[in-house]
Amino acid sequence: MKKMIFPILILFVFLINHTAFSAEETVGRPVLKIADGEKGDVTFPHEKHQQTLKDCTLCHSLFPKKPGVVREMITDGKLKRKQVMNHCLACHKAKKKEGLKTGPTSCSKCHN
Repeated sequence: MKKMIFPILILFVFLINHTAFSAEETVGRPVLKIADGEKGDVTFPHEKHQQTLKDCTLCHSLFPKKPGVVREMITDGKLKRKQVMNHCLACHKAKKKEGLKTGPTSCSKCHN
């Protein structure tokens, strides 16, 4: 019985650490500021989207989870200039069409 306690304890500690790391890794910042020189920055309610959508791949299939990655990818030619915006608008318009509460669909509501 004593021989079983140590491996179980190690497994337990590993699972707790892995769970804490995984949760921390996927949470991200509650609000993101996305720089856009043309119409003004976009204040993005990241936490609200995480709670509503619950599937990070809906957005992060376009770009990795990394601060400043959208601007970086646009500069490097890996994302088209309005690709992320069009992705957001398509989702918002689809939800609106379904009669669901959704985010803005006009320029001034996102760009400050």
